[in-house]
Amino acid sequence: MIAAIRAEFRKFFTTRLWWGMAIAIFLGAVAFAVAFGFLLTQEPSAAADAQRVPQGSHEQVANSVYTAGLGLGYLLTLVIGIMQIGSEYRHKTISSTFLGTPKRAEVMGAKVIALLVIGALYGLISLVGSVVAGAIVLNARGFEAFPSSAVFRTLALALLVLGLWALIGLGAGILIPNQVAALLISVGVAWIVEPLAGFGLSFWDWGRDHVVPYLPTAATNAMVNGVSQGGENAVHQLSWWAGALVLTAYAAVLAGVGSWRTVRSDIS
Repeated sequence: MIAAIRAEFRKFFTTRLWWGMAIAIFLGAVAFAVAFGFLLTQEPSAAADAQRVPQGSHEQVANSVYTAGLGLGYLLTLVIGIMQIGSEYRHKTISSTFLGTPKRAEVMGAKVIALLVIGALYGLISLVGSVVAGAIVLNARGFEAFPSSAVFRTLALALLVLGLWALIGLGAGILIPNQVAALLISVGVAWIVEPLAGFGLSFWDWGRDHVVPYLPTAATNAMVNGVSQGGENAVHQLSWWAGALVLTAYAAVLAGVGSWRTVRSDIS
């Protein structure tokens, strides 16, 4: 297993993809942290402004600032998860991978472990940028950079989020055989279809209370416990631990079904 895990890391870190993704995640985290820092700490000048600016406690403000770039981060780790398996099928290297390690379950286990570590690594890169830039903005605006110990829990959960989205990508990359189609469909669903579906369901009481909170993006937002937009159609988020369980279930099902399919199917 150790050799298989080492091989997965070598496949990833010997390409230019890893540092390109690292730069994108770091710069995105800095930009979003600065933007959200100024947005969430501004003083509403009128009642209309107060309704437009999301409100929350100092802890929630800090959480939102430090995890503002998480949306970009989990899309990129989703892509990494898809490419970690999709590129093997596209370039016909999956046969040599299984010849080198005949136990397919061992190969898929190595991919799961490698993706969790890679996701956590990118999480660290993202948090370095967002925490440094966000803390500077919060201090400059008169807010505490770390108002409670729960902020550190949020930072740790952000690492888990990126690892779980990488596993979701692994499952999508297996279940959708064409790599390009897998990328387009997965990113489109995560970035466009799901948010639009959640917005539409928020106008339906049952959907707002029993469907939207259990969508992957909503579960991700619940884990970081940031500020939320109020209003009569506001979605009541799950607790952080429930959000973590929901997102873990999505990752386990997709990666598990995909791994089972890979172990059982013929390779041509």
